[in-house]
Amino acid sequence: SSLKEFLLLPFSDIRELQLLHFLGIYLTALIITAVACDDRLHTPMYFFLLNLSLLDFGSISITIPKSMHNS
Repeated sequence: SSLKEFLLLPFSDIRELQLLHFLGIYLTALIITAVACDDRLHTPMYFFLLNLSLLDFGSISITIPKSMHNS
């Protein structure tokens, strides 16, 4: 058997939670881009900020939708 179609489901029916999720992803992507592109931000403090942003991005993308689904 093969899968020929798929269905995209929203994370939540509550508009505020959808906006909060989008805002979290947007801010994380903004920090990652700023640290990666600007040579003045290649210091240890911003290196750890970049790593924290990547971890936060993973948490937002995986943990939050799963917890919303479980609740």
